Amino acid sequence: MINRRAPSLEAKQLAQLMEVSLTLNSTLNLDDLLQVIIKAAAEVLDCEAASILLYDEKRSRLFFAASTGSDFKKMALIPVPIDGSLAGSIFLEDKSIILNDVSQDPRHFNGVSQQVNFETRSLLGVPMRIRDKGVGVLEALNKRGEPFDEADERLLSVLAAQAAVALYNARLIQALQKAYDDISATDRLKSNFLALASHELRTPLGIIIGYASFLQEEVNGAGSENVERVLSAASQMRSVIEAMTSLHLLQAKGMTFKPRVVPMQQVLMAAYEEMRPIAEEMHHVVTFELPTQSLLVTADPEKLTPAFVNILNNAIRFTPRGGRITIGAAQKSGNIAAWVNDSGIGLSAEQLPRIFQEFYQVEPHNTRRFGGLGIGLTIAKGLIETQGGRVWAESEGLEKGTTIKVLLPPAGTSSLSIPKS
Repeated sequence: MINRRAPSLEAKQLAQLMEVSLTLNSTLNLDDLLQVIIKAAAEVLDCEAASILLYDEKRSRLFFAASTGSDFKKMALIPVPIDGSLAGSIFLEDKSIILNDVSQDPRHFNGVSQQVNFETRSLLGVPMRIRDKGVGVLEALNKRGEPFDEADERLLSVLAAQAAVALYNARLIQALQKAYDDISATDRLKSNFLALASHELRTPLGIIIGYASFLQEEVNGAGSENVERVLSAASQMRSVIEAMTSLHLLQAKGMTFKPRVVPMQQVLMAAYEEMRPIAEEMHHVVTFELPTQSLLVTADPEKLTPAFVNILNNAIRFTPRGGRITIGAAQKSGNIAAWVNDSGIGLSAEQLPRIFQEFYQVEPHNTRRFGGLGIGLTIAKGLIETQGGRVWAESEGLEKGTTIKVLLPPAGTSSLSIPKS
């Protein structure tokens, strides 16, 4: 076929394609993008209408994703079979089709035209592909003036290639947004559960502790031992509730801080005193590596001490009876460093970056030996980082112990000192 197209027309069409390309690259909403494509196809080729059919992998069929010149809502409900249809042939064979009289091709389905009250007289269809995978078909319908020719096919193929990439990107962004929304919804549900559970448990727990304390003063002998067990269990439950509340406040950014200058040694010793009974019950040997000179930090001790309580609790629980725990601090590279080292079960390289995640457990739930909700280190990380610090874990491997290290800016500064390389 001889191409008799005027140079001025070709230049105009190329300019239109350039403009369309810019629009496609800046449009991320899938529905808007589909409208841009069909409008561009109809304008560039001077047609009455254009349509996009996309491939439905689950149902192995094509469906109208967008169309001009007809009732699109009706068209969207019409399934297009892969076998025996013009669009299906274009898709399966990955070849363009030019029909300037569709009535001469038995593959043309008149049912679509009848349902949407649009008569298709001529058709140019090209495949849409991305990364060697067919994604759909782009059609131009009823060209005005001259019949469809090879030049039209080249133009529509260029547009189809651009459109396929743009659709792929839009779908990817849409999927990412949905995943982000799902994660956000899950986080909100989890946060609401923590707030609700901790609130609802406080009142009955307070009654249990109050009544058990009253009984403790009234009974003797074996009865007193039973009351002690009740109070011990209630105390553990209160610790769990306080942890849940702390995590919720950190997530909701509702925790208030009252920073002041405090020695790091004071914070560490306060944390140890709180955990001393459990450490002694486990027969752990606890040693200290603390300098005599005060290591001053600007922090809220009411929030920093619980962070180290959680770190110490983690070390005590995951160290077998009679293990060794070292609590230390020093000034390093302009920062105040603190650490808790244990001779416990250790961590694999895979576990190291995950132990600060919410509800992460280092052991399978059905064979757990050490207990806990898996939020202690999450809370410690939040309390430390909110006060300008940094926390991480180090371990040489399983059964080789773990060290939790913390860096805090010294008093008088608000950020960590980063040594120059």
